[in-house]
Amino acid sequence: MIRLLYFARLREALGSAGEELAVAGGITVEALMQQLAARGGVWAEEFAGDKSLRAAVNQTLAPVTAEIRDGDEVAFFPPVTGG
Repeated sequence: MIRLLYFARLREALGSAGEELAVAGGITVEALMQQLAARGGVWAEEFAGDKSLRAAVNQTLAPVTAEIRDGDEVAFFPPVTGG
């Protein structure tokens, strides 16, 4: 099981701050995003690739090629800009 966390607009759009999910070992962040998009509806809208998202694995920013293992925490959030 992995722990998923959703922040900012994702939390609002998905109506959830997070969930636990069973995944196959060695899945990448990109593959996880595709799996979430395959749920359809708002999930497809948020994870289908036309919206910019960042991911953190175990509280460290991660590229889409990063591997996720059982027990990991994966957080998704929109890019943050300052001003």
